[in-house]
Amino acid sequence: MKVDVVNSQGQSTGRKIDLPEEIFAVEPNAHAVYLAVKQYLAAQRQGTHKAKERWEIARTTKKLKRQKGTGTARAGSMKSPVFRGGGRVFGPKPRNYSFKLNKKVKEVARYSAFADKLNSGSLIVVEDFTMAQPSTKEFKAILSKLNISGKSLLLTAEHNANVYLSSRNLQKAQVHTVQNANTYDIVNADVLVISEKSVGHLKAAYENQ
Repeated sequence: MKVDVVNSQGQSTGRKIDLPEEIFAVEPNAHAVYLAVKQYLAAQRQGTHKAKERWEIARTTKKLKRQKGTGTARAGSMKSPVFRGGGRVFGPKPRNYSFKLNKKVKEVARYSAFADKLNSGSLIVVEDFTMAQPSTKEFKAILSKLNISGKSLLLTAEHNANVYLSSRNLQKAQVHTVQNANTYDIVNADVLVISEKSVGHLKAAYENQ
């Protein structure tokens, strides 16, 4: 399937690029995308939550009152969860939320995300460009000329420090190399912008897997 290539000014270059059908023409698998996004978000959790249990509370263990004859429930320690300031029952403990996901499932999810962006008309192939120096204003102008107003993800073939630094101050813009693009970033972006050279990297990575 062929897609028009535009330059950084949003103008057509008159050329078309052939997107690999094995990546961009697959039937999107919504469940695989769900699992990949769930794994990514789970891995972002620190898992450092902690509540003190009964044995960790620094309070007296002296019996509060006599066992019988008070007309209320028996009590033997201020550490009891029944009392204010006592330990918590079954409170949260530090844990690792990450879980394993098969490599094939992650690949299906990634390709499904690419295909969905193409099917929804939210994919732009842009001619490779560089920036002489970091400039948020210049990068914002490029996005404006590409008619991008929402969240965007730019995938480049190689790491370009100036382009990356130019986008870092924009809350709705992200720049990654195509090798490091994950399913969550692709799905979360309103518009996916792929550099012309990175399409070849995608195809080569698919053939070498």
